[in-house]
Amino acid sequence: MNNTLLAIDFGSSNVKAVIAKPDIEYNIGILGIGTQKSQGINKGIITNIEDAANSIRDAVLMAKKNTQENIDNTIVSISGNHTKSIRSSGSVNVPNGLITETEINQVMQMALYNATIVPEYEVIHVIPIHFKVDDTVDVDNPLNMNGSRLEASVFIVTAKRTSLTNIKSALNISGIDNCIFVLDGYSTAMALLDNQQKKFGATVVNLGDSTTEFVCFKGNALIFNGFIPVGSSHITNDLSEMLHTPPAAAEKLKIDYGSLIKDYSPKNDLGVTKVKIPRIGDEHTTSEVALESIQTIIHARVEEILVLIRNNLKKSGLLDNIGSGIVITGGMSNLDGLKSLAQAVFDGIPVSISSPKNIKNGFMSLDEPDMSSIVGILHLMLGKSRGFELDSNKKLVKPIKVDPRISKSAHIDINATNDDTPQRHEEKTVKPSQTNLSNLELNGGNKQAILTPLDEDKKKKGVGKFWTKISEWF
Repeated sequence: MNNTLLAIDFGSSNVKAVIAKPDIEYNIGILGIGTQKSQGINKGIITNIEDAANSIRDAVLMAKKNTQENIDNTIVSISGNHTKSIRSSGSVNVPNGLITETEINQVMQMALYNATIVPEYEVIHVIPIHFKVDDTVDVDNPLNMNGSRLEASVFIVTAKRTSLTNIKSALNISGIDNCIFVLDGYSTAMALLDNQQKKFGATVVNLGDSTTEFVCFKGNALIFNGFIPVGSSHITNDLSEMLHTPPAAAEKLKIDYGSLIKDYSPKNDLGVTKVKIPRIGDEHTTSEVALESIQTIIHARVEEILVLIRNNLKKSGLLDNIGSGIVITGGMSNLDGLKSLAQAVFDGIPVSISSPKNIKNGFMSLDEPDMSSIVGILHLMLGKSRGFELDSNKKLVKPIKVDPRISKSAHIDINATNDDTPQRHEEKTVKPSQTNLSNLELNGGNKQAILTPLDEDKKKKGVGKFWTKISEWF
């Protein structure tokens, strides 16, 4: 199967492009990576189409340098800015009594049809919160279940049409015609959360350069997304304005001395209490500023961001339902002492600082916090843990199911003989029986794990060994 993917992350500081393709066992393989400084993009919104197109083109060309693969799909992450989310539900009859992908697609389309979408907004995601088959309890995956009626409760994410149109225009200029949009916070969560965290509920906070995105998961489903137009660049602006120093000097102060917990008092162990900085308008003139003052400015801004997140979660009624806690990522998550401050703000709620699980490749490390969104896109579209949903083209995204017959373990049987040499199966043992083929057809062609009946000779041999053992005991 040819499924080469181009993933693009619109960041306020950088545009990232990754080309990837799954192997036969659906492990994600990285074919190329490109990164360029963002131009014409502010808070996830296109402010200059030509500049944004140049940044996208340069990042994509850099990613294409090491591969000749043709791109089959392009996935673009978008900011939560100018997005609205709603819930809806739908139900359909199951005519044949067996739920297939057709019924799952129909019930999600019905839930979308029943939703009230604001006219100037377009659908980005239709994510199932849960399914119901007849009168059963909530079901995560109803595929191949028997029933007469299927219901779905869904979470729908929409984005302002003008913002999407501007992104499409920038993509078209850079040579990309068609794409699928993915919410940045959603993809970030897919890179960080494991199944247990999703099940018990978790909030993922992405502290970016000029924006802060946060989403809530509960029961393996996205149930809330939020956005704050404030990020780490605002710390730089605060330092620059309050200390009357150029932005470049303020950024260096933030990186070199940014800490929420270090002791900068006169009796500290560091031996440094003040630092010289240039003045705006006359960079040859310097002035001294206390490190305690720098820490106070940084602390005030970071605390403000965390309090805004807490208030949003409290207003939505989700603050007390975060079972596995709050997971913080993004470039600002590297700030010394952030975890301690967050624990104080979110009183009693577990807080952790996390990075995406690295996808090994020969280009660069993908386990840095600012790579969470782009890694999440790869897991969302190519990963084996994805579920059913409707994408921004309103097409059904299906879970990936790896056929065990093509995995390595399907070709090697270490228990076939008594010696230590693995024995390879012949090709004929891999072929499914006629009954198995019919099962595949019933499941819409999806490859399922197949249980092969035990041979009669093996049955008799096993029974003989059992009775021999019994006779030895007595």
